[in-house]
Amino acid sequence: MFGKRSKKSKVSYDKTGKFPVIRASICTGEKVAGFKKEATGKFEELMLIRTIEDQKEFMNLYGISSEEEIRKEW
Repeated sequence: MFGKRSKKSKVSYDKTGKFPVIRASICTGEKVAGFKKEATGKFEELMLIRTIEDQKEFMNLYGISSEEEIRKEW
């Protein structure tokens, strides 16, 4: 009932025209990971980031190889 989260398999996404972004709130420090469209600038929220493990899970889930690929927005 209150066990560990089940492991998710990799999810593919259309990399053309999108790039990974972590949005962080200056006031609260809340972080949200997702993808942003280059053409429109629309942000698609996918995951709440609470810890480094959550960020690593986001990277593994969407096949992002390094932290340098992820842009950060405030």
